[in-house]
Amino acid sequence: MGPTIHTLGGGLSTSYQFIAGYLRARFGDSERGASLVEYALLVALIAVVCIAAVTLLGKNASSKFNKVGASIGQ
Repeated sequence: MGPTIHTLGGGLSTSYQFIAGYLRARFGDSERGASLVEYALLVALIAVVCIAAVTLLGKNASSKFNKVGASIGQ
């Protein structure tokens, strides 16, 4: 028997499978990244709402606590 001759078709198939696997691994799970961004935006929105609530209600709550404290001390 003579030497084995490798055809180009088998090499292309292997290369295609390697590239397809790489692309699936690299970009196939893009939903996870989108979810992370959505959660980060939700956390930021909740933080802004909490800061606004403390700012707006803080002075009112402080005056109420002072009034209650003064009435208890009498």
